[in-house]
Amino acid sequence: MITSSSHLLGSKLGPVIDQAECVIRMNDAPTTGYAADVGNKTTFRVAAHSSLFRVLRKPQEFVNKTPDNTIIFWGPEGRMQKILNKVIQRAALSFPNVSFFVVTVERMHQFDALFRKETGKDRELSRSWLSTGWFTMGIAIELCDRIHVYGMIPANYCIRKSRAHKMPYHYYEPKSPDECVTYIHNEWSKKGYHHRFITEKRVFAKWASLYNITFSHPSWN
Repeated sequence: MITSSSHLLGSKLGPVIDQAECVIRMNDAPTTGYAADVGNKTTFRVAAHSSLFRVLRKPQEFVNKTPDNTIIFWGPEGRMQKILNKVIQRAALSFPNVSFFVVTVERMHQFDALFRKETGKDRELSRSWLSTGWFTMGIAIELCDRIHVYGMIPANYCIRKSRAHKMPYHYYEPKSPDECVTYIHNEWSKKGYHHRFITEKRVFAKWASLYNITFSHPSWN
């Protein structure tokens, strides 16, 4: 499972990642120009509704780059059913080499229920958006006997006194906001809906021993 974190820059992990049986990427994180650090192989891509058009606008990067590719889209019920499902159906006809899937309404509710079970918080009442990382981790747990996650920071990373210098949120967007500023703002903001990245990572740490999950770059040990 390859995150979009800039922690992967300079890692030279590409050859190791490409040797994995299954490589799962997220949203519109590219490999072109970054293969030395993040690899080229993509087995599954889990993408939010907000990334749909960015993915489909670059078929040479996200759709046609590998001979066998599966893209799983998730999104709010209303938005998906009104517009995006039709776009995905047309894309499936245009790119027969790719398997397109959409997370169903029932499965979306299951992911909400899982968040409530693991955190004690109702997603709607706590004004939270689940992240693509949450969906990707849930899907990976169902698919894989063991999972190696590259580039994901632990829940306490942003409060460590020894934390390294500021790092862009995305490895492919050097001018993107600082990773920790983004995490802390989303975790504690009370206005509107936000991803609860730090809360989710506390859950992932709990799941690590249950589902044979390893985290590196940085290590969670």
